[in-house]
Amino acid sequence: MDAIEIKKVTLNDIEALQKTGRQTFYETFAAVNTEENMTQYLEEKFSIEKLTAELNDENSLFYFAVSDNTIIGYLKLNMGPSQTELQDDKAIEIERIYVQQAYQGRKAGQLLYEKAMQIAEQREASYVWLGVWEENRRAISFYNKNGFVEFDRHIFKLGNEEQTDLMMKKVLIPNQ
Repeated sequence: MDAIEIKKVTLNDIEALQKTGRQTFYETFAAVNTEENMTQYLEEKFSIEKLTAELNDENSLFYFAVSDNTIIGYLKLNMGPSQTELQDDKAIEIERIYVQQAYQGRKAGQLLYEKAMQIAEQREASYVWLGVWEENRRAISFYNKNGFVEFDRHIFKLGNEEQTDLMMKKVLIPNQ
């Protein structure tokens, strides 16, 4: 496999972002959720209109992981008022890190994570936080390995089902 590049996503990439977002979310969660809930979530969260608004939001950033001219994963970060829950000006939220199943285990997720941490450092964030489904053991292990600890829980709506997410954070600048 060729080297993996991390590239900023622009409005010109919106269809590729939609395709990648839907594919990676479906691969990750379809086996443990109903088809109806998956369809509803994918249509709502990955519509061209919603993605356009998010790409136009100065407080949200998207990056692709690209290998051999193929998009293999992506990252979404939120700052300030665009964060899904905490909306702390001293924090950055990792809303999504997803990698296609065929490319998992090849360090693409780690490279996307490292990009998130680089941006957090550049913006002098006090901490980085995220929500991860309590049943997603692989992701929880990944974040634990990278120094995140659980600090709360919240409800995540997938279609008509409520699921529990662990809220995790990594402190970068103590006591701020």
